[in-house]
Amino acid sequence: MADTTPNQSAGSDGDEEAVTDRTSQARAWLTWTGRVVSVAALAVVLWACLTAWGAIVHGHPAYAILLTLTVICAAWALWRSYTARTRTSGWRLALRIVLLVAAIIWVVLMWWLRPFTAHEPALSAMESNHDVTVTETATQIVMTPTGTPSTLGVFFQPGAKVEARAYAAVLRPLAYWGYTVVIPKQPLGIAFLALPAFDEARPHHPEINQWVVGGHSLGGTVAAMEADAGDTDAQAPAVGLMFFASYPAGDISESLTASVLSVSGSQDGLSTPAKIAASRADLPDDAKFTEIEGASHAQFGDYGPQPGDGVPTISNAAARSEIVSAALEWVVALAPEPS
Repeated sequence: MADTTPNQSAGSDGDEEAVTDRTSQARAWLTWTGRVVSVAALAVVLWACLTAWGAIVHGHPAYAILLTLTVICAAWALWRSYTARTRTSGWRLALRIVLLVAAIIWVVLMWWLRPFTAHEPALSAMESNHDVTVTETATQIVMTPTGTPSTLGVFFQPGAKVEARAYAAVLRPLAYWGYTVVIPKQPLGIAFLALPAFDEARPHHPEINQWVVGGHSLGGTVAAMEADAGDTDAQAPAVGLMFFASYPAGDISESLTASVLSVSGSQDGLSTPAKIAASRADLPDDAKFTEIEGASHAQFGDYGPQPGDGVPTISNAAARSEIVSAALEWVVALAPEPS
């Protein structure tokens, strides 16, 4: 009988060589894909810095820290791809695949988190003068009237990924008329990450015994949660809830005791007129609704156009003037301006 052992051995060697080749190809693919992702990460950081430097520098430090970590990790990964041993197999190969997928997700996240940068006239409104003192820290902006301030203050949550300075021009008139205005800088520009900000701000303003809590877009949704939780506070309750192109996440019509103002735009492509109308059922019956004819979502701040928004039919200055008038009239009715 013929001996088939050599043929079987040859077949086994061929299979092992095929597996080795596939493993080598996988390693090479991972190496080059990793380099591409590392370069993409550095490109995203550069793009963010070139297009939103003001928002990065003046925003909450969380995004700047993450960008710095991205540069460090991407540079290290590139260096390792040229200097480390290329022979990996088994669980190490699987780990490289998992890390590569995580890196891709991370790069996309850094791209998505790029903030909307404040434009004029918001930047000029950040300057102090004899009427209003503007104080900026890493976590908030405070506009304080230089005269005798009202005992009512305004706490305002920015919209998603919009830097806090973008609301300076639309909120400064409130400070001019005597109402201290506090604008938190949200971590990564996400209002839900700044939920504790209202409670943290109140002890730093003992002169204020009543608050209006407001917000734009997602910031307004979070403001509704803060007002609903703070309207029964013994020392400094939330007596007003002010929506700019926004609405609550759920029904607070029975639980909320604060007065409500909803200011919206007829050309808003995000917080559409239909969504604002639907929010009436979630708010107390005496909530006041004011629609600015021709205004879009992004005109409630000064940060340029926003994806998904409608096309405004009035100028930014005209929209801002009407928004300010509606907000100021309502705030004064809650607590008359100081003498």
